[in-house]
Amino acid sequence: MHIRPIHHGDAARLAVLLEQLGFPSTEREVRQRLDYWLGDRASALLGADDEGTLVGMAALHVTPLLEVTGKFGRLAALVVDEAVRGRGAGRMLIGAAENRARAAGCLFIEVNSSNHRFPAHQFYESLGFTDSREDSRRFVLPLQPS
Repeated sequence: MHIRPIHHGDAARLAVLLEQLGFPSTEREVRQRLDYWLGDRASALLGADDEGTLVGMAALHVTPLLEVTGKFGRLAALVVDEAVRGRGAGRMLIGAAENRARAAGCLFIEVNSSNHRFPAHQFYESLGFTDSREDSRRFVLPLQPS
């Protein structure tokens, strides 16, 4: 297994992975999303490839900070195919994202995880992530297209 960049040819497998993450998507929708993700210089889509099959994906976005000098990395999405979980793909993806974020000048990486995903929470904690619920809250304002 190795980590490689995601490309448009991965759209069908990405749709499968996104559904497993709880975000059903068509191949066409994923291709449209890849258009803006792959063109964003502050973003990286990393894939875990197992003998030619995409089995995992990490979506990293780097954002500059104003309140302190530096940037932070946000894992917008991370998923490993249910059939291969526990074989190291997630750790490899996090490691690659961490390296990419460090090279970009990031001070930390953050990731959100739905409250019901207890195994994911344990996975993140095993890698040194800390749950910051005590320190801050996340507020979301849905925007309607104009």
